Amino acid sequence: MITNRITIFAAAVGFLGMAGLALAKEKGGSGMDNYTKGNQFFENKQYEQAVAEFAKAIEANGKQPAFYENRGFAYIALEKGPEAAADFSKAIELTPKDERAYIGRAQASLLQRDYGQALADASKAIELKPDNATAYKFRGFAEIGLSQWDKAVTDFTTATQKNPGDPQNYDRRAWANRNLKNYDAAIADYTALIEKNPADTESLVRRGATYTSMTQYEKAIADYQAALKLKPDDYDTVQRLQYVQAMLAAKNAPPPTATPTPTPGPGFITPLNIGIAIAVFIIIAIIWRVVTRGKTEETSGRIR
Repeated sequence: MITNRITIFAAAVGFLGMAGLALAKEKGGSGMDNYTKGNQFFENKQYEQAVAEFAKAIEANGKQPAFYENRGFAYIALEKGPEAAADFSKAIELTPKDERAYIGRAQASLLQRDYGQALADASKAIELKPDNATAYKFRGFAEIGLSQWDKAVTDFTTATQKNPGDPQNYDRRAWANRNLKNYDAAIADYTALIEKNPADTESLVRRGATYTSMTQYEKAIADYQAALKLKPDDYDTVQRLQYVQAMLAAKNAPPPTATPTPTPGPGFITPLNIGIAIAVFIIIAIIWRVVTRGKTEETSGRIR
């Protein structure tokens, strides 16, 4: 069976759209024009240009944590984890109680699969601002990376309560529950996602994989077929469907007819066989005696 590999970086830039950019403490002054241009480029998803403008702003005024934070977010959008982490570290140095900088560095660490650092930074962000749903979400990502499934379920549950509109919280909680073999809970989350978006092929495939783990092959087939109607060229899903169809056929196949084991016959040496042999011997002796009776016995010149 194909392993259901699901990366925890399904939307590495998701936080950016939810949280927006950091605000500079100053409304004017050195570097603000470049900072404003950088934000405009960022909003237009022109991340390279945004990085360039934020760099000019930092060169003009290196004491503004927002300049570093926003360049860090642009680096994350470009999937440049080390550069982003360096900028968020500088922002933390300038403002140690800014939870956004810790969240940003946690995301940069996730890009680098540095789950320990991501866990520490997300926990610090939660300590600074306990109501921040994104901090719980990123800590859940880190816990998945560390195979801390129970903790991940708890954090994604909290993230879901604080931000019920984020589908990643449901998807990642389902993944953690699957690893705990809490299949019913995983099915519930995938079903919630499919009900919100019936065209969500990934959730259909993942629910199908969960049904497969539960050996509920008919339901798995239905999910895979629904996903293929939406995305017919998905070879992985075709393979999954073929596998589960074969498993269902094997499950429903009639049991093979058992061949009866022959009962071993009695051995050759039995009382009956011995009696028959003795009788035959006696008969042969009698016949021999009858045949030889009346014949002249041969003699020789030997004196007896």
